[in-house]
Amino acid sequence: MKTIDELLAEGVAGKRVFVRADLNVPLDGGAITDDGRIRAVLPTVKALAEAGAKVVVASHLGRPKGAPDPAFSLAPAAARLGELLGSAVAFATDTVGESAQSTVAGLGDGRVAVIENLRFNAGETAKDDAERGAFADRLAALADVYVGDGFGAVHRKHASVYDLPARLPHAAGFLIATEVGVLKKLTEDVKRPYVVALGGAKVSDKLAVIDQLLGKADRILIGGGMAYTFLKAQGHEVGISLLQEDQVPAVQEYIERAEKTGVELVLPVDVLVAPEFPDLKTKAPANPTTVAADAIPADQEGLDIGPETRKLYASKLADAATVFWNGPMGVFEHPDYAEGTKAVAQDLIDSPAFTVVGGGDSAAAVRLLGFDENAFGHISTGGGASLEYLEGKTLPGLAALED
Repeated sequence: MKTIDELLAEGVAGKRVFVRADLNVPLDGGAITDDGRIRAVLPTVKALAEAGAKVVVASHLGRPKGAPDPAFSLAPAAARLGELLGSAVAFATDTVGESAQSTVAGLGDGRVAVIENLRFNAGETAKDDAERGAFADRLAALADVYVGDGFGAVHRKHASVYDLPARLPHAAGFLIATEVGVLKKLTEDVKRPYVVALGGAKVSDKLAVIDQLLGKADRILIGGGMAYTFLKAQGHEVGISLLQEDQVPAVQEYIERAEKTGVELVLPVDVLVAPEFPDLKTKAPANPTTVAADAIPADQEGLDIGPETRKLYASKLADAATVFWNGPMGVFEHPDYAEGTKAVAQDLIDSPAFTVVGGGDSAAAVRLLGFDENAFGHISTGGGASLEYLEGKTLPGLAALED
């Protein structure tokens, strides 16, 4: 895989460099609530601009239906990128049409432009190779060189991620190089004890990675909504907690496998419950009750790990040499259910281990709860991509960057 350092050494002055970034930031009425992904691509964009390239940044945002939708415009992201760069960023109001063509044609050396949301064109996500390829051809006409740096999208076989690199000289940006280097530390020659903390809502999202980790991790700590399917698999009442009943047999099998292989599977011993889900807009007091994990009332919903579980998980993380964390421990967006997620984050900060926060909601929680991002070994920009890498899958966007 060619690196951006090699590309820069060859010279990019005057060349149109297409940077596939991940600017898929959360928006609230057009306002960006977390600019982490924009900041993550800054080193690549800056280096190319300072080397005299004409930088064309492209990304998706949200899930528009293959047609323009103002709610998913990249205009706010382009404006924020300009603020972070400290220089104006041009914005094209389409992907490959007249605006994109004229915007790129008008770029001076060392200047940056952002084209509109790639998913406004159905060809970006098309299952049909020919349709995707046709869109990639039009994107290729905007550039001389391709740099892949949207790690959060490399697990997608999309035109700008998979097909476009085949049409242009290509290299991996700084972010992708960093992300892949970190993930190799979690899969090759791992320093032990290796502890994995998994949370989030759905156990089905994590089954494949649990399957792989049962042969690699020393301990797996389970929290979040997915914990209740594990508790159900142990025969416990989970009340009205989030439950994937159809996944119980698979979870039972994993519990048995963990026992046979010597992997320590650690589940909550107590949880915070309430009769209803909290109001995340008003943040009104929820007044939860703490109960034992095997004594959840039938009319209550588990919404966070309890204080004894927080202590237990801290003890299981204390001697770790490597830690991977993906998924919050509870409904961290509400202050009454944020303590479990806060505790795990603080445990990682306090640990001498190499710590990796696996993107997605975990990364959002770190920022929302006010933690210093630099206190962690690495915060990934791609939750789904990180998990699929750990599952052992071939990621299309990485495969496309291989020579």
